[in-house]
Amino acid sequence: MAITVPDKLPRVGTTIFTVMSQLAQKTGAINLSQGFPDFPIDPSLTELVVSAMKAGHNQYAPMAGLPALREAIVNKVAHLYGTGYDPDTEVTITAGATQAIFTAIGAVVSVGDEVIIIDPAYDCYAPAVALFGGVPVHVALSKEMVFSITDVAKAITPRTRLLIINTPHNPAGAILREADMRMIAELLKGTNILLLSDEVYEHIVFDPADHASAMRYPELRERAFVVFSFGKVFHATGWKGGYVLAPAALMNGFRKVHQFNVFSVNTPIQHALAAYMQNSSVYENVSEMYQKKRDRFVDGLKGSRWRLLPCEGSYFQVADYSAISDSLDLDFAVTLAEEHRVAAIPLSPFYATKPEGQRLIRFCFAKEDSTLDKAIERLCRI
Repeated sequence: MAITVPDKLPRVGTTIFTVMSQLAQKTGAINLSQGFPDFPIDPSLTELVVSAMKAGHNQYAPMAGLPALREAIVNKVAHLYGTGYDPDTEVTITAGATQAIFTAIGAVVSVGDEVIIIDPAYDCYAPAVALFGGVPVHVALSKEMVFSITDVAKAITPRTRLLIINTPHNPAGAILREADMRMIAELLKGTNILLLSDEVYEHIVFDPADHASAMRYPELRERAFVVFSFGKVFHATGWKGGYVLAPAALMNGFRKVHQFNVFSVNTPIQHALAAYMQNSSVYENVSEMYQKKRDRFVDGLKGSRWRLLPCEGSYFQVADYSAISDSLDLDFAVTLAEEHRVAAIPLSPFYATKPEGQRLIRFCFAKEDSTLDKAIERLCRI
C-alpha cells in the first residue's frame, strides 16, 4: 500500500530565485537575478570572525543572541531612529531575516487568522502564513508600484491579525515615506492588528531620503515586529544573519517559537558583528555606494528599449520590457538568459494574481561595476 503524504504547500514549488540562478549557471549568463553582491566583504570583518573562532567562541550562543551584539543593535537604533529597546527583552538575533519573518508569523498567526500582504511580495510571506493555518489576503501596489492605504483599509476584516509591510521594497524598489507610515499608524490605531515590518534594506535608500522605520512611530512600535538583516548591510548574505526588534510582550511569544526552530545563531559571527558595529561608519556609507551602482545601471540603459521604474531604495531595479516583447515575464526571463546571457527575475511569482498585461522583470545591481557594464552592454543590444 502506497503511503499518502499530505502536501501543506501544494501551490509552492522551487523558488524563482533558485530557478533563475540555476539557469544563469547553465547558460553562462550574467546573474542579475538573485539578490546577492558579487564583491567581497570588508576584510576587517573577516578577520574579526577568524579571531573569534581562534578565541574559542565556537559553542552555542545564548538563545536570544550574544548580549554584546544586542547592546550594539540597541545603540545603533537609538542613534539612527531615536528610539529605545531593551536588549534583554526586546531584541533577538536570528538566522537571517527569513527565519525572523517565519518565526514572527508562527508566534502570532493561528488557524483562520487573516494576514494582509502587499503584492508584489517577497515570496516567503504567504507560505509561512499558510503553514500556520492563516489566510493570506493580497493587496497590490499600483502599476507604478505606489502604496495605497485605501486599498489596505478595504482589505481589513474582523479576522485580520497581521499586516506585513516591506520598505525599502523587494522587488519593487519603492519606499514607504513618513506620510505612508503615519497613515498606517492611524489605520491600525485602536485595533488588535499587529504589524510585521520587513526593513532589511534599511541602509539602502536614495536621492536622499530617510528610512521611515516603523520604530519611529509609537502607534506602530507598540504592535510591530521589525526585521533587519546583517547580510544585506555588510554584503554577507551567505552568513544568514539577522535580528528582530519587538515590544517585550511580543518578543516573549517570538522567542518561544525561535527556541524550537533555530535556538541560537552562529556564535563567532555574532562576536565579530558586535565588535564591528562599535564603529558606526560601517553602515553609514552603504546608501551612497549603492546609489552610485543604481545610477550607473540606469544611465547605462538610457536610450535603450527598456523603461525603468523609479528605484527609491533596495538594490533592485524593475524594468518594463513591453517595447521589446509581448511574452509573459517568465518566458521572457528565460529567453533573456538563454539568448542574451543576462539573468533577471520575472515579477509574476511575487503576486497572488498577476496584473493583466504587466511586462516587468527585476534586475539586481549589487554587483561589481565591471559586471554591471557587461550586463548593460548586452541589454542595450536588445
